[in-house]
Amino acid sequence: MTPRQHAQLDAWIDAHFDAEVRFLQELVRVPTDTPPGDNALHAERTVALLAEMGWEAEQHRVPEATVRERGLRSITNVIVRRRHGPGPTIALNAHGDVVPPGDGWAHPPYGGVVEDGRLYGRGAAVSKSDFATYVFAVRALESLGTPLAGTIELHFTYDEELGGECGPGWLLAERLTKPDYALCASFAYQIINAHNGCLQLEVTVHGRMAHAAIPHTGIDALQGANAILTALYAENVAYRARRSQVSGIDHPYVNVGRIEGGTHTNVVPGKVVMKLDRRMIPEEDPAEVEAQLRHVITTAAAAVPGVTVEIRRLLLARALRPLPGAQPLIEALQRHGKAVLGVDVPTSGTPLYTDARLYGEAGIPAVLYGAGPRTVLESNAKRADEHLVLEDLRKATKVVARALGDLLEGPRG
Repeated sequence: MTPRQHAQLDAWIDAHFDAEVRFLQELVRVPTDTPPGDNALHAERTVALLAEMGWEAEQHRVPEATVRERGLRSITNVIVRRRHGPGPTIALNAHGDVVPPGDGWAHPPYGGVVEDGRLYGRGAAVSKSDFATYVFAVRALESLGTPLAGTIELHFTYDEELGGECGPGWLLAERLTKPDYALCASFAYQIINAHNGCLQLEVTVHGRMAHAAIPHTGIDALQGANAILTALYAENVAYRARRSQVSGIDHPYVNVGRIEGGTHTNVVPGKVVMKLDRRMIPEEDPAEVEAQLRHVITTAAAAVPGVTVEIRRLLLARALRPLPGAQPLIEALQRHGKAVLGVDVPTSGTPLYTDARLYGEAGIPAVLYGAGPRTVLESNAKRADEHLVLEDLRKATKVVARALGDLLEGPRG
C-alpha cells in the first residue's frame, strides 16, 4: 500500500477511536470469569455489537459434553469472515475469557471506566482489547475501498485460560477454519513468535486419618505432600541449567499453585491435594517432561511409609515454536510498528503460554501482536485494576490495519 493509503487508515482510526473505545467498554462489561466459564452470553453480545456495524458473524456453540469435560459451563466461538479476492486467509484471534477479578480493585472490575487515558476492567488488556484492535483495523482497511487479495477471519474464542482446546483447538479440529496465517492477541511493543509450554498436574496424596492425640494410628498425608514439595523445589534448582535458545525465554520451572487438605486442627490429615504448573521451554519434549515429573513425585512419596499418590493431568499445552512461514507477517508488523510507535518492534519469546500454539500445531504460522504495554506487569493483567492505555490501543490498531493492507494488497489500477 502507498504512504497515502497508510495515512488514510490512520485518519479513519483516529476519527472512529471513540467508537472503538465504546466497543471495548461494552465487551469488558460482560463478565467472563473462567472458571466457571459460562461465556456464551459474551459471544452473543459480541455478535450483536458486530451486527450494529453491519457485519454478520457465525456462532459456533461447543457441545455441552465437551465443555463440561474441560470444567467449563458454556462456550460459543465467533467467526467473522471478510472475503475479498483470491489470496491468503489471515485469522485474527483474541480470547474473551478472563480470570476472576479477585480483591483490591479501586475501579469496578466490570465497569469499563476510563480515567486518565486508561480503560480499567478485567480483560481490558488480556485480551478483550484485541477484539477492538482487530475489528477496527479491519473496518479501517475496508473503508479505503481498494481491492484486497485474500480473506480476513476474526476468531473470538473463550477458553484460553484453560488451554484453548474448546476455542481455536475446537474450531480447527471441526474444520471450521484453516487460515494461512494467524495473528493472536498480545501487546504492542514486541512480536511474540514463540512461547513456553505448560503441563499442569493434580497430585492427590493419600494417608489415613487419625485423632491427633494418637497420631501413630494414622498416616500423615501432609508429610507425604511435604516430601513431594521438597523434591519438586529441588527440581527448580536443576532447571536453571537448562537454558532455552529462544530470546525472551529463560529456563523451565515448576510452581505449586494450590494445596488443600485435612479436615480439622486435631485430626491427622488423610488426604492432601496439590495442583502444580510445570513450564516447558520450546526445546523440551512434553512426554519426557511429564514422565520425569511423575517419577519425581512417586519416588518422593515412596519414601514416606504408607503414603500413596494419584496423579492426574489437568492440562498439556505445547510450546509455540518459531515458524519460518510467519516471516511476511512479522516483517509487515515490524515495519509499521516502527512507523507508528517510533521504536523498533523486536521479535521475542515469552514464558507465558497461549492458545496461539494451537494454530502452530496445525501447521499455521502464528505470531502474537496487539494492543498493550511492554510487559504484562505494566497492565496489571490478572491483578487488581487491570487496565489498557488507550493510546496503545489506537497505535496497535493502526499497525495491524497497515500490516493487513500490505499483506492483502490487491492489483492496482
